[in-house]
Amino acid sequence: MPVVYKIVPDTLWQQARQTGVFNGAAIDLTDGFIHFSTAKQARETAARHFAGQTGLLLVAIDGGTLGDKLVFEPSRGGDLFPHLYAPLPLSAVLWEKPLTLGSDGAHVFPEMPE
Repeated sequence: MPVVYKIVPDTLWQQARQTGVFNGAAIDLTDGFIHFSTAKQARETAARHFAGQTGLLLVAIDGGTLGDKLVFEPSRGGDLFPHLYAPLPLSAVLWEKPLTLGSDGAHVFPEMPE
């Protein structure tokens, strides 16, 4: 079961909780797919795209439930990133945890299975 991760503002995730489906953040809607990261990619994603931001959640998703709509494609440095070409059903979510900032200003990540 590949676990993939989404960093998302809590306020945006609240809307998904109400509907049971996450359609994506603004960048996802623009690009036509939902951007995810693997456990190894999540810290760099946070540093590049969410530096200094508070009010974020780290959401773990069971990639195995997403079928062929989850595609690993080359991105940053040729690394394969998971992209979902469909809305994310919240039934695929394993857990969600706050992504807080540490005293050094970097996000503090929980243990993340791969």
